[in-house]
Amino acid sequence: MPLISPNLWVVATPLGNPGDLSPRAREVLEAADLVLAEDTRRAGTLFKMTGVTVKKLASFHDHNEEAKSPSLVEAMQQGQVLALVSDAGMPLFSDPGYRLVRLARQEGLSVSVVPGPSAPLTALAASGIAPQPFTFMGFPPRKKSDQEKFFGEFRSVQTTLVFFERKNRLAETLAVAFGVLGPRELCVARELTKTHEEFILTRLEAHATVPDDLLGEITVVVGPPESVDKPGDEAVLDLIREESAAGGKPRDIARRVKDRVLGWSVGEIYQLMQR
Repeated sequence: MPLISPNLWVVATPLGNPGDLSPRAREVLEAADLVLAEDTRRAGTLFKMTGVTVKKLASFHDHNEEAKSPSLVEAMQQGQVLALVSDAGMPLFSDPGYRLVRLARQEGLSVSVVPGPSAPLTALAASGIAPQPFTFMGFPPRKKSDQEKFFGEFRSVQTTLVFFERKNRLAETLAVAFGVLGPRELCVARELTKTHEEFILTRLEAHATVPDDLLGEITVVVGPPESVDKPGDEAVLDLIREESAAGGKPRDIARRVKDRVLGWSVGEIYQLMQR
């Protein structure tokens, strides 16, 4: 560790291959007065596998970050050096730590990073999809209506999209993404750096071909828009009139229209129907 150490280290840890723990990460973790871990059991297993001996290990996760951060900042103000790790990869990205880093900065404390493994960057680098610019989106919301709004905000943005998803929600999320984003390149990456690492390269419009029994952590890479042309209101209104003639409840009509037009969500079509 440098002679002049920051108060808080943000330390990247392996995604799955213990060999990816850097010598510098090892040095920092062993020298820190306290290591904060999202899951102390997983961190303890990693440290045992890699031969890292830490002075003290404490739990630090989404449910206690806000409550614990003030006392941790106070400890740093008293001279303690803290190190923050997540379950895997770089902390803060869909993992706890942002509030602590922000509060430390607000209190004038120094923060430094030990860079290393990152699932979004690893998936992006191996996908063959344009790597820049890209937007990391974290985890999509669970409800379909919220997902439509979530993806809709990026529909016309000229950037590659990277997000995480749980295996039991992947199929539904990809279907919503296609309905909102339209045809694009797609890479579904799982078990990064592990024995069963896999990159499924396909198209978003072919999302149904992605196996629904994937195991492990999943990172999704969606290519930038291949066309930013979105049908105008009048074109969609024509479809609404056609589908309305066939009958049904407004929401059902909106869903049928969505199946015939790209770039529009059910919610947007429904709002257009109310004008």
